Amino acid sequence: MDRFIFYDQFVLFFKIALRFLTCNSFYAKVSDLHTELYKGRATAMANPLVAFTLIKRLHSEWLNVVHSNEAQENTQALRSSYEKEEADLPKLEDLQGAAQGLMRLQDVYVLQVASLVRGLFQRVTEGQPIDIYRPAVPVPLSGDDCFLVGKVAYEQQDYYHSVQWLEESVRLFRGAGGEWIPENAGTLEDALDHLAFSHFKTGNISYALSLSQELLHHDPMNGRVLQNVEKYERLLVRSPPLSITDHGLKRPTSNNLRTRDTYETLCQTQGSQQMHFKNPRLFCDFFTNGNPGLLLLPVRREVLSLQPYVVLYHNFITDTEAEDIKITAHAGLRRSVVAAGEKQATAEYRISKSAWLKDSAHSTVGKLDQKISMLTGLNVKHPYGEYLQVVNYGIGGHYEPHFDHATSPSSPVFKLKTGNRVATFMIYLSSVEAGGSTAFIYANFSIPVVEKAAIFWWNLHRNGQGNEDTLHAGCPVLIGDKWVANKWIHEHGQEFLHRCSLNPEE
Repeated sequence: MDRFIFYDQFVLFFKIALRFLTCNSFYAKVSDLHTELYKGRATAMANPLVAFTLIKRLHSEWLNVVHSNEAQENTQALRSSYEKEEADLPKLEDLQGAAQGLMRLQDVYVLQVASLVRGLFQRVTEGQPIDIYRPAVPVPLSGDDCFLVGKVAYEQQDYYHSVQWLEESVRLFRGAGGEWIPENAGTLEDALDHLAFSHFKTGNISYALSLSQELLHHDPMNGRVLQNVEKYERLLVRSPPLSITDHGLKRPTSNNLRTRDTYETLCQTQGSQQMHFKNPRLFCDFFTNGNPGLLLLPVRREVLSLQPYVVLYHNFITDTEAEDIKITAHAGLRRSVVAAGEKQATAEYRISKSAWLKDSAHSTVGKLDQKISMLTGLNVKHPYGEYLQVVNYGIGGHYEPHFDHATSPSSPVFKLKTGNRVATFMIYLSSVEAGGSTAFIYANFSIPVVEKAAIFWWNLHRNGQGNEDTLHAGCPVLIGDKWVANKWIHEHGQEFLHRCSLNPEE
């Protein structure tokens, strides 16, 4: 679901709850957020920590509060109000997705969990914490927030992440004296239990034993934990405890491990941009493509790469046009899919929501098609060009390295029966404060989000073969709300506009 819809639901339900709620601590926490931070939904939702805590609050915290013993006065009225809004509130899938988004940001941008918990976005460079982004109002996470993220990782048997997040959860719960509050889904005992087993699975048996013994102080009759303690003690008798370095945490492997390091480096550093722009064959100019419609108002063109050929068109779209496209697409947004054989399916390596707009959806769509055709000299009318795809990236939204053109004869790309995707035209409909670059992996450069600009590149060589240098990725959005619109142009219909070649080298 849309983060902005969640925000609107939150404001509505908060106003309802104010009339009934007697749980003063929860009221005070939410009220402070409204005073300091929630001054507008765009500002609030740009920060992934704020978005995560909002989704968590709507999915579980409100539910825990309205069904708690502390909500005595006007309990039935409060619960009735909650039930009326429940259908539009975040689901478990949304909450888990938000947690996975935070872990993705942690990995790609090498963010320190301890800093994230304090509401800061930092990585350690040469032993010193460096700000990647510093929000005006840091939003710290609670022990229960960290427990939820750690639990999502734990349930996926991802102990690399579960250990880090559960360590923070235990620390924060301990700091609060283990006191339970109505909105919490977890407790110190829960965090200790999950953390102990996570350490056991990573080979740190001595620490797993220590945490289990601490848990027994809170729950001495827990038979399962007693059995675990006996098991850990036996294992330690058979073999001595490992040193700290022996059971160091290892990040889970990836199906795209071959390109993961390059991809993440490009996301972190904007690629090898300084070397890239020293190429004297690259240039900027005012471009008309010989089209009379652009003579009086040429477009600022910036040639970013020759192999692959990638061009950035500045100020391609106006603010009004961008808003028209986003508003028109909003109702049709669905989880983005990728090619899976002859069909399409959702995948963890592509996290976003998308909608397809026909020319008839809004007059702006037709205007953009016309402008794309003028700049590229290509036929973009359906079916020679696909309908305009509008994409919105949520918390940690990304698209790992991929090709736009089909690499298999069974690809859904060929369903239009107009050949392969010869070119891509991608329009930035919004800006972001951090992250969200487009990274070209083999070409070793990346392009930051440039609001109202558009990127164009050829996916195929003139001989019709796919250009492997176009392998690219959408880096996770760190801060902001990223919207793009894609226009994929096919081979057929371009016979006299972009001639093919029999030369295998072209």
